[in-house]
Amino acid sequence: MQQDHLKPLTSLRFFAAFWVVLYTYIHELAGAPVVGIVDKGYLGVDLFFVLSGFILSYCYLDGFGEGRFSYGQFTVHRLARVYPLHIATLLFTLLLIAAAALKGVQLDANAANWAALPAHLTLTQAWGLAPTASFNHPSWSISAEWFAYLSFPAVAFLAWRLRDRPIVAVSLAIALLVAINLAFAAFAGFNLTRATFQWGALRIVPSFLYGSALYLAWRSGAVANRTVAIAGTLIALAAVAGAATFGQSDILMVVALGLLVLSVSGLNEKGVMSNRTLVYLGEISFATYMIYVPWKWVYLKAANAFLGTEHQPLPLFWWSVGLVALVPLSMLAHHLVERPFRKIVRFHGERLHNSITYLWAK
Repeated sequence: MQQDHLKPLTSLRFFAAFWVVLYTYIHELAGAPVVGIVDKGYLGVDLFFVLSGFILSYCYLDGFGEGRFSYGQFTVHRLARVYPLHIATLLFTLLLIAAAALKGVQLDANAANWAALPAHLTLTQAWGLAPTASFNHPSWSISAEWFAYLSFPAVAFLAWRLRDRPIVAVSLAIALLVAINLAFAAFAGFNLTRATFQWGALRIVPSFLYGSALYLAWRSGAVANRTVAIAGTLIALAAVAGAATFGQSDILMVVALGLLVLSVSGLNEKGVMSNRTLVYLGEISFATYMIYVPWKWVYLKAANAFLGTEHQPLPLFWWSVGLVALVPLSMLAHHLVERPFRKIVRFHGERLHNSITYLWAK
């Protein structure tokens, strides 16, 4: 079955989400050790971006090249994938902000900047249209994803023409990734891998293109041999861990994360990465990523109130409870909001798309 090839990559999404969450939550742990790999957890977002380029190419590139691709239907499906949960978490964040204001409590210094609300509603908060990192800040990456979705035909156009030259495609993608990151750092004074609501739409571009090029390598059979896939996975993990430990550049780590995606894509459905539990955790990882900041606000306030402390890092036990609680909360968000509303948006979006297509044809 075609989707079996995506199971290991779905599991990898869980580890990407957990990496980002741990990077944010570790600062709330009393006596937390400084660990290089955890401090690089913001690169979990770049891992998501590479995965996105790979998976969308896997699902849509052949249809694009063979003339079966419908841009209207594609955008409806991609919007249905991300928008309902984004809006749900945004509304929940607004309720939290209102409740905190009534109690005279501040959730976060930039939690509410009403000038940023239009950008959040239109999924353009990573396009330079939001003045600060406001509301549910991690949603900036969903805005960046939306930018990549809208630009997908251009990516597919390039990938289709290089489909028989995967080595060229991957080499060009890595060269572009390095060039854009170096040029941005020289221009902006900080690494592109640190960009969020400012320049987030640019941040996804080289990683998304890299993921699409890596799909061409997978398509050519580069990791068809299970031994090669396992060895590549171990080498990529060692490269990521080593680069994080010894403070190497983020660019090197993103390249290594891409090789990890390629290698994991070659693991078959009988391996550890296709374990049902891991795959399920990967399926709910979008919900995990979208709720972890609002949940952190709620849990930290509640835990500090219970412990009689204020704005203090938590002991290991209470910190672990807050972290583990993300799993059942993600399950609820996934099954009660993400999946049902995805179907609703797809149904009505496709009806609207078909109506517009019909009228246009007349």
